[in-house]
Amino acid sequence: MISVEEALGRILSFVSVLEPETKPILDALGQVTAEDIYSDFDIPPLDNSAMDGYAVRAEDTHGASHSNPVRLRVVAELAAGYTTETVVRPGTAIRIMTGAPIPKGADAVVQFEHTDEVETLKQPSTAGKRAEVAVYVPAGQGVNIRQAGEDVRRGELIIRKGTPVRPAEIGVLASLGRATIRVVRRPKVAVLATGDELVELGKPLRRGQIHNSNSYSVGAQVLRYGGIPWLLGIAGDREADLVAKIKQALDADLLITTAGVSVGDYDVTKKVLATEGEITFWLVRMKPGKPIAFGHIGKVPHLGLPGNPVSSMVAFEQFGRPAILKMMGKTNFRKPEVRAVLHGEADNKDGRRCFYRARVEWHEGHWHAYLTGPQGSGILTSMALANGLVIVPEDVAQVDDGDLVTVQMLDWTEELGGG
Repeated sequence: MISVEEALGRILSFVSVLEPETKPILDALGQVTAEDIYSDFDIPPLDNSAMDGYAVRAEDTHGASHSNPVRLRVVAELAAGYTTETVVRPGTAIRIMTGAPIPKGADAVVQFEHTDEVETLKQPSTAGKRAEVAVYVPAGQGVNIRQAGEDVRRGELIIRKGTPVRPAEIGVLASLGRATIRVVRRPKVAVLATGDELVELGKPLRRGQIHNSNSYSVGAQVLRYGGIPWLLGIAGDREADLVAKIKQALDADLLITTAGVSVGDYDVTKKVLATEGEITFWLVRMKPGKPIAFGHIGKVPHLGLPGNPVSSMVAFEQFGRPAILKMMGKTNFRKPEVRAVLHGEADNKDGRRCFYRARVEWHEGHWHAYLTGPQGSGILTSMALANGLVIVPEDVAQVDDGDLVTVQMLDWTEELGGG
């Protein structure tokens, strides 16, 4: 039996980063860049207004105040996406919108909140009116102007190879005019449930049978962390059935099976894995999830999870998730952890690393972890109620109500709150 760390190390040393693919930028969300991205031009390409207001000559506004406003003649209006040949000359201003290029002659923008626009009569001999703006604050040179290249300079490295693609990266790519990007492709993960007692969804159960929930819970975990689940269905507890199903998975990047890895007479996954491929390990010092097999069939890595629903999900979080993340080119595999006050008791009777399902909440300035009821490895509802796993280390026999514990977070959402 090996430790959690050793098991994870062996898995990560075997799996490799997958090859790149080219995708539309929106479809690349959550993947990892496989190329360096440089800018072909300055962003913004021209000096432009950071505010709605008036483009002015800064020196024309010196001494402006509410008691002594500076009055400037408005000679044009300029919206974003347009240019003007009108020049801001002494005593004049151009009404300007956010993002519009700064007109010639202007070196500052006074925002609307510090102005009032008025109409005054022209000379009596001239029909019509003209607009003037009263400016109440002096504007320093360059105020409210975004300089060309302020965000990005031409030739600048903007996104490094190996960067996870988030909405911000997609926005940057769009601002560069990039419609596609090279990213590490998502792994295709074959998921196979084993056991004669399993029945597919939608079919009636006979006495002693259960629905195949593992394929769907594990498949959902694969999808959640960026993989592409490929559900192979159910293989019975016979070597021939399992071999036939496993051969279908040879086109996958990773094969995950559930059940068939303990010491029972009908646990055939280990036997098939040893015959068709190679076993690296099959027992890990953890609870739930001790019977875990890892090896490979040909070039396809194989992770054999326990058959109990909770055990398979907990084991996947520790081993399946990091394997998928590495294949996708990611380098941070550690899940978020918090220190929380335990509500309940959690023991460790045989020196394994124990994971207790808990609901983590933030209140009164602390994290609190509430155990989600009975912790049997077949009680899947306890997993559905949990958003974290309380960790009881191998060398700790028991933690009591009120003790501080480390919790590995399964979910990290806005609803959690926290400091």
